[in-house]
Order: sequence, then C-alpha cells, then structure tokens
Amino acid sequence: MTKMIFVNLPVTSVAKATAFYEALGFTKNAMFSNEQASAMEWSESISVMLLHTAFYRTFTDKALIDARTTSGVLLCISRDSRQEVDAITEAAIYAGGRETRERQDMGFMYSRAFEDLDGHTWEPMFMDMAAAAETMGQPETVTA
Repeated sequence: MTKMIFVNLPVTSVAKATAFYEALGFTKNAMFSNEQASAMEWSESISVMLLHTAFYRTFTDKALIDARTTSGVLLCISRDSRQEVDAITEAAIYAGGRETRERQDMGFMYSRAFEDLDGHTWEPMFMDMAAAAETMGQPETVTA
C-alpha cells in the first residue's frame, strides 16, 4: 500500500475553505466530502482534510488553537520552480489568504509563506538540489 498523509485542518466554513484550496490547485475528492468535511487532494499521496471546527472537535479532547494568533504547524510544500512558488502564493492572496513574511531567497532555496482563510500557514518552496548540495557540502558524521 502506498504511504499517504492526510493533514486535518479545522475550518470555520467548509465551503469557503474548499473554494480557497481549489484556487490553489487542490482537487476535491467528492467521495470523502460532505457538509462537515472536504477531502482536498494535493497529490496521489497527500490530502488535506478540511474539517468544520465542530466536526474536528469529535476527534480530540484538546482545545483548538486559533491559527490566526497561535502557531502549531508550518505546512511546507515543494514546487518545481520559483515561478510555481510565486504562482501558488499569488493565487492564495487572490483567493483571500494573506502573505505572512517576505520571500526568502538563499540562492539554492526559494520560499514564501501565506495563511489560508483560517490562519493555517503554508510555505511553498523550491530547492535546486544540485546547488544545495554544493552550497551545504557533505553532512558531517555525528558521533555519540
């Protein structure tokens, strides 16, 4: 079986959150979506489950954070180019998201960051692996 990851995010409006993620290029999987949840596919092995906050609470006894004021996770997604990093970030802003920091350009790595409608932070990034290896060098051996 293929290893998969399902990132579950609490949202205040499933419909608005679904439209936001569709604007970023995610695809809704209707088989696993209803008025309480939207299954949004990023790839064959990565999905984001947008769960209405009331439904999300049925999975945990912990208090929910307000992602607009408290950071609990940074969701980093790779892109194939700097242009794709810019495109998804601009799509997020156009769809109602908010850019959260200046773009970072380390030469071999380029990234930006934005929040979705509920404050969840996404960091699209592009890394030139050959340039990264050259810049970072070989990792040192760690001894105990």
